[in-house]
Amino acid sequence: MKNMGQMMKQVQKMQKQMMQAQEELKEKTVEATAGGGMVTVVASGDKRILDIKISEEVVDPDDVDMLQDLVLAAMNEALKKVDELVEQDMGKYTKGMNMPGLF
Repeated sequence: MKNMGQMMKQVQKMQKQMMQAQEELKEKTVEATAGGGMVTVVASGDKRILDIKISEEVVDPDDVDMLQDLVLAAMNEALKKVDELVEQDMGKYTKGMNMPGLF
C-alpha cells in the first residue's frame, strides 16, 4: 500500500504541473504568415486567434478568393504551430502514456 500512496502523490503532482503548464500555454503565442507575409495570424497556446494583419497590397475587390485563401492558410499554419507548442510543453507529462485527445 505504501507504493500506492507514493504513486497517488506522484499522479497528483503531475496533474498540478500539467494544469500549470496549460495555464502557461494561454500566455504563449505563435505567429504564422501566408503569401510571403501578406497575411499574418497570431494565436495563443490555447488556440485563440489573437490578431490578424492583412497587407493593403493583397486587398483586391476583384480577387476576394485569394485573400480568403491567404487568411485560411495563415490561420491553419498558426493552429498547426499551436499544436506543436502544446506537444512540446505538455508532451513531457504524457510521454509514454496512451491518452489520445487529452489536449
